[in-house]
Amino acid sequence: MSTHVKSLAVAGAVAAALVGHMTTAANAQAKEKCYGVSLAGKNDCAAGPGTTCAGTSTVDYQGNAWTLVDAGTCTEIELPAMADGTPREGSLEALERDLPA
Repeated sequence: MSTHVKSLAVAGAVAAALVGHMTTAANAQAKEKCYGVSLAGKNDCAAGPGTTCAGTSTVDYQGNAWTLVDAGTCTEIELPAMADGTPREGSLEALERDLPA
């Protein structure tokens, strides 16, 4: 194999690796924390007081538990109403509703 062909192969591999890295970074930036939308035990890391990390929320739609969602979709997620009929929505900040007793 000639030096020219080897150089092209290495350049192609480097370019592919860079594109893969940029795509991963772009996907990571296209997510946001959404509070109050995860089911018990299905939250992502750090779900507020009394929890340590992923999967530690104990109440469905726990207001201080978050999960990553596509950016711009948090408040549009359809959730069941609370027991008193009040609508339940996702939030970009921790909520004081549906907290463990």
